[in-house]
Amino acid sequence: MEEKDPIEIEVKLTAKDLWKFSMYHSYQGLQGLFNIIFSAAAVFLLITTWSSNSTPYRVLLIVCALMFTVWQPGILYLKALKQAKTPGIQNPMTLTFGENGILVTQGEETMEIAWENMVKVDRVRDMMILYMDRVHAYLLPDSVTGEKKAAIRGLIKEKLPPERRKRI
Repeated sequence: MEEKDPIEIEVKLTAKDLWKFSMYHSYQGLQGLFNIIFSAAAVFLLITTWSSNSTPYRVLLIVCALMFTVWQPGILYLKALKQAKTPGIQNPMTLTFGENGILVTQGEETMEIAWENMVKVDRVRDMMILYMDRVHAYLLPDSVTGEKKAAIRGLIKEKLPPERRKRI
């Protein structure tokens, strides 16, 4: 089998990229469903019982309605801003996709990740997420992958079984 040329990309994440990733994880699954139902119920109660409620109860309902729709995204954005200022995010990293896996280089540090050690790859809106385990992942925004996106997706489809890749 003919060995393909490695695909190399430089990744420099922004606070917005980190925020999108945080929002995805905060609003997926049952937690996201709970957040939506809780906010909708608070808005419903606020509208339907406005005239019969006291001011403190109205304030409580407003706080409940805004908790997951305004405050949580705002707090996640502030955390993303703080995280974007750390050296691990500030310094760009180079990911080289090859036949055997992914070579990650940042400064003088290098780490090789074999395809069989990758837990899963997911695609969310304008970003690919490469999960190494339940806690660690590499984010690949479309703004970074550019014209190499199709080649990277093709290599991932070739190297990972369907159960370890979603929306790729």
